[in-house]
Amino acid sequence: MTYSLAVDIGGTFTDIVLRHSSGVLTVDKVLTTHHDLLEGFFAGVSNVMKAAKIGPRDVDGVVVHATTVVTNVLIERKGKPTALLVTEGFRDVLHIRNEHRYEMYDPQIEFADPLVPAEFTLGVNERVRADGTVLRKPDLTQVKALAETLKSKGAQSVAICFLNSYANPDNERAVGKELAALLPDVFVTLSSEVAPQIREYPRASTAAVNAYAMPISLPYLRGLSERLEHDGFPNSPLIMLSSGGVVGAETAGRYPARMIESGPAAGALAGCHYAEVLGIERLMSFDMGGTTAKACLIEDSEPLITGLFEVDRRWRFKEGSGLPVTIPSIDMIEIGAGGGSIARVDSLGLLKVGPESAGSAPGPACYGRGGTSPTVTDADLVLGLLDADNFLGGDMKLDRKAAEAAVGKLGDDLGLTRAQAARGIFRVVTESMAAAVRTHATDRGVDWRGMPLFAFGGAGPVHACEVAALLQSSEVIVPPQPSVLSAFGTLVTSVRFDLVRSDLVRVNELDWTRVDRILGELAREATAALKEAGCAEETVTLIFAADLRYLGQQSELTVALDVDPRTHHDASRIVDVFIPAYKKLYGVNPSHVPIELVTWRVTARGPIIPFNRAMSLPGEPGRPKGKRQVDAWSDGLQVPVYDRNSLAAGQSVKGPAIIEERETTTVIPPDWTATVDKIGCIFARKG
Repeated sequence: MTYSLAVDIGGTFTDIVLRHSSGVLTVDKVLTTHHDLLEGFFAGVSNVMKAAKIGPRDVDGVVVHATTVVTNVLIERKGKPTALLVTEGFRDVLHIRNEHRYEMYDPQIEFADPLVPAEFTLGVNERVRADGTVLRKPDLTQVKALAETLKSKGAQSVAICFLNSYANPDNERAVGKELAALLPDVFVTLSSEVAPQIREYPRASTAAVNAYAMPISLPYLRGLSERLEHDGFPNSPLIMLSSGGVVGAETAGRYPARMIESGPAAGALAGCHYAEVLGIERLMSFDMGGTTAKACLIEDSEPLITGLFEVDRRWRFKEGSGLPVTIPSIDMIEIGAGGGSIARVDSLGLLKVGPESAGSAPGPACYGRGGTSPTVTDADLVLGLLDADNFLGGDMKLDRKAAEAAVGKLGDDLGLTRAQAARGIFRVVTESMAAAVRTHATDRGVDWRGMPLFAFGGAGPVHACEVAALLQSSEVIVPPQPSVLSAFGTLVTSVRFDLVRSDLVRVNELDWTRVDRILGELAREATAALKEAGCAEETVTLIFAADLRYLGQQSELTVALDVDPRTHHDASRIVDVFIPAYKKLYGVNPSHVPIELVTWRVTARGPIIPFNRAMSLPGEPGRPKGKRQVDAWSDGLQVPVYDRNSLAAGQSVKGPAIIEERETTTVIPPDWTATVDKIGCIFARKG
């Protein structure tokens, strides 16, 4: 008998999944305790262990954790004083950015403020050429003086990002070693370790993000490990990364920039798991929680991976308005459209929803925790889509009068009835999510029409059918226990670690001795990270990829390589992969233009974790447990309400209908029909 544990801390709720080796899952959902994340963590863990009638010693499988701790630190700017050391003459790198304007004609354009202020950015007299040649070594006397300056300023963490250090990290390592000796209590981040890639600003930004969060992430994860050990859990925790892999807590704590999208990444991986189980080649995962909604394209049971994403976007979640992070991450779009998203009237008198969220404190008005602003959850409750007495199985009663008051006030401001205002909130947030999905797919050259929508998250099944109708999706799939699926996703992914290193060269001029050295170093480092997470070296699989472009282009295209390039030393095999991938995305190939290789990518992956869910569906079709008034489509409609646990395999439910379970509600609109398959998934189709 083996139990494994997964905990996903989100912006509003903390989800816990306890998995038995037989496939039985025990789940719970508690409000996130932002003042002390571990409080909610262990409260939820205690609940599932109590339900399963086990103790900590019985959890002898993996303990996997996905968390928003890094995201919260960055967005709320709660990090410790952080300094940045750069090559002398480049102190303005974080302020100049890349000179890109995401809104060309907006005179009041906004950017996220740099994490490191100008007075904490210091220059070092050193220089490395683009080819890696050391032109000037750092003066250690100057470094000692800088250490005194950092000490006097109270810096608790420092990032080091020298020009061209991706090509030769010697100068960064020398300064980092000296600072570690002079300031042993200060956290040190080297850009050549976190993001050894070309483009000075994204690399400096990534190093600053990592340094800013490390004084929080490392003690937090060490505290988690110590608490688990103290409470009697046999194994150390594994931490979910943005790339979809998991590594040991110490490695994750030292590289917090890799953890930013850990929760959403876990949800996408759960979508991949079900795509494989259900035999679906292409689908769009749709995760709507309490704070945000996320969408991810899944093809051949694999998510798309990107090498660059942004955090702390300041203008409507628009690309270019945040802090770039050059870390491998599952490619998804995230918008401020969750159950806690606040509805308001803008300066033009129009109804807007999000991106501001009420979170878990104070939360939506209906939570009864002091919130007064109308949110999506309040609108859903007013419309009758949610049951005030059955939220979280009745463990958390909702205040319907408070929701009606909040939505009613918004209606007065808009000149609408309360029901009309609630329907407006419902429709606006649905349109926002559909528009985001369309943009995400179109930008990647993917036709989103007709693609199944895989819906999960606390609010995802409530809104999924309406979003799918706007996307012309063939069907909506709602898996069992969808509200905690991101936590479940951490249990069906293998241990994984992704590394990159830039080495700009024309493909036909590759120096294979240099390639062997770079790929060998990346492979050894990635394998070492997996060994720390408990993988035997012989079980580690290495996967290779490269970023390529045509000469003169600004952006690259990442392509997966079929085998280790060190085994064939054949540049034409790399070109043969790039050309069709480029044509698929852009529709044309400039065949007369030379091809450049910009960055090598190596992924180390542990063994796949087998899992078969134990399902026990009723033998007889379930009947409605009652009816209630739902005003989502028209006033006063009486809609049957089903208990999801009563639905049998093969049973069909015609809309309009409400299907309830403890952690969430699935809404089936009029003209839709829902069918339950043999493993308990709900397939909803229109017409």
